[in-house]
Amino acid sequence: MHVPDDTPETCPTCGAAYDSVSVHDAGLMVNLLDNDRYRRVCFEPVADDDGDPLVAFYHHTHAQVGAAD
Repeated sequence: MHVPDDTPETCPTCGAAYDSVSVHDAGLMVNLLDNDRYRRVCFEPVADDDGDPLVAFYHHTHAQVGAAD
């Protein structure tokens, strides 16, 4: 996993503000059922400089998606 230097201002998947972004090249697991910090994670397929496939994760807080606690 790595954090890119050139991130978009809003999430390219849903258009909302996001708290952080990470890019992954291997297996992963997402569980937001009991997550106090993030309410939603959007996934965006991307590629590295060599064209290898990656997945970017855009992490949205509860407030950023208008979710009640």
